[in-house]
Amino acid sequence: MNRLLISAAHKSSGKTTISIGLCRALTQQGSKVQAFKKGPDYIDPMWLGRASGRPCYNLDFYTMQHAEILTRLQHHSADADLSLIEGNKGLYDGLDLEGSNSNAALARLTRTPVILVIDVQGMTRGIAPLVLGYQAFEPELNIAGIILNQVRGQRHEGKLQAVLEHYTDVPVVGAVFHDPSMVIDERHLGLVPSNENREAEQRIDYIGQKIDAQVNLDTLRALAASAPALPEAAPPQAATLPSPDVTLAIAQDAAFGFYYPDDLEALQAAGARLVPFSPLVDPALPACDGLFLGGGFPETQMQALAANSAMRQSVRAAIEQGLPTYAECGGLMYLARSLQWRGQTSDMVGVVPGDIRMHDRPVGRGYVRLQETACHPWPTEQTDTSADFPAHEFHYSALENLPGDLDYAYQVRRGMGIDGAHDGLVINNLLASYSHLRDTSYHHWARRFVQFVRSRRANSHV
Repeated sequence: MNRLLISAAHKSSGKTTISIGLCRALTQQGSKVQAFKKGPDYIDPMWLGRASGRPCYNLDFYTMQHAEILTRLQHHSADADLSLIEGNKGLYDGLDLEGSNSNAALARLTRTPVILVIDVQGMTRGIAPLVLGYQAFEPELNIAGIILNQVRGQRHEGKLQAVLEHYTDVPVVGAVFHDPSMVIDERHLGLVPSNENREAEQRIDYIGQKIDAQVNLDTLRALAASAPALPEAAPPQAATLPSPDVTLAIAQDAAFGFYYPDDLEALQAAGARLVPFSPLVDPALPACDGLFLGGGFPETQMQALAANSAMRQSVRAAIEQGLPTYAECGGLMYLARSLQWRGQTSDMVGVVPGDIRMHDRPVGRGYVRLQETACHPWPTEQTDTSADFPAHEFHYSALENLPGDLDYAYQVRRGMGIDGAHDGLVINNLLASYSHLRDTSYHHWARRFVQFVRSRRANSHV
């Protein structure tokens, strides 16, 4: 199992752009590349998956147990030539003093060689103590190579190469020159999702060509092949998918695209057939037993969403008539009465009795812990082992003007949710929250939701 972890000295060093380029360049050369992203993230995996032609999966210490991380890494890498894990933040950055959830911790757990991306703008001889310090801080970590980023010319590259060869034993495997054309537009401290970017393929191709020309891919392959073997992982729980017996409509377009591939696979493993539709352009919901409205950036498409009044009416009528529905963040925003952003207000579905207002700074950001209330509509799982469970949130919006007599599925133990104390509005058979769930051993939400859909359909036929 050949593998590398791409990390950086600090955030915003260009590791995502370089990882996208590596995925595309290696794939174009005929390698099967399996991408992974550390931590909770939808947007980077969308780009990485598009670059490699395979779904990108997340590895997250907060929502997954160590054994689960290793199992998923090996399972999804089984038929790949090389696995590439993109880190988040800097190599040693994390939630606690010990760095227990850092990129370095993930590299140690998975015994994966690290490629360190360094933004070298304004740097020459100072790169040596930086690299030496990173090596000395955790000596057991294998920093196997360096990619210099934002190099300002051949003379600059030569100085950096000479310094690193003289003072360190870490090889330089690439020098990526400053090129504004490689930059992917950002929004809300992250890349603009690839499902919104009409030129995504061309941009990925361009980045891949630049990486191919400026990074020694053969050396990278050799470093990936040096990764030690891991213990054989347990087989996945659902080796074959059952025949689907419920149909879930799932919103997928430029407004809604935040879905974890393994969560969708968990829905399918629970017996769901996923039918994509677009709230932007389709006139009505497809025939379905349940509805899943994932996250995204509906504010960027709010005029088009509002203009499609037929779809809004279709969604509202279905939910009011009892259609089992799960909505996360962007889906919750779509179901509200209105959405206000940049001085404009647009009508939304209106099944949630409140109004969305966008803010300039995050309202809720990071990991959360949720405890279910008696109002939670889905069947419980006997395997649930704790009173609360982990999830995450990232929203610049707030839900305002809500009445005070609503039911909530969750008490928020950590995080913001809807009001700092509650999340998960329950209305008819709708559960709508700001929190994003992960289907892991801590909380198997997918089969609970599918079972809820199945039970509601059975009751409707009685």
